[in-house]
Amino acid sequence: MAFMQFFTILAIVVVFLSSAALATDHIVGDAKGWTINFDYDGWAKDKVFMVGDNLIFTYQKDKHNVFKVNGTAFHDCTIPPANEAYISGNDTITLLTPGKKWYICGVGKHCADLGMRLAINVVSRAGAPAPTPMPMPMPTPNPPSNSAFANVVSGYQVVAAAMVALMVMIFA
Repeated sequence: MAFMQFFTILAIVVVFLSSAALATDHIVGDAKGWTINFDYDGWAKDKVFMVGDNLIFTYQKDKHNVFKVNGTAFHDCTIPPANEAYISGNDTITLLTPGKKWYICGVGKHCADLGMRLAINVVSRAGAPAPTPMPMPMPTPNPPSNSAFANVVSGYQVVAAAMVALMVMIFA
């Protein structure tokens, strides 16, 4: 009986740790980074941003900054107080909740005239399927088409869940 409890706990740990391992670091603007005259709408268009992922803003710290703003401030390019700015030149923002998120540069007219603003939609991370006592194939959601890493990890989750389910069946 204790052996079965051990494998049940192990299954739960594997599911939660594998979900945490799925977090993706999105380097805003890819190789260009956070800069003027870049199409951030186009950059974000085909990406899937999930709770737990990180946005990494890389830029020359003496020329730019990053503010997290609301939708109105984003639309109007309203700059928040200076003490709310990210200013390191290599800022990591973890996406903690689902929903729309907005970011702007607060230097000069970089937001209003030079396109330094980013709007994204963050979605909840679906939990991995729970192991079942039946040895049948488990359906997996289609991973985002732009992430080869997600394909590998989703496969890992299915294999891990199937192994745990088989162990529970064998030792039950």
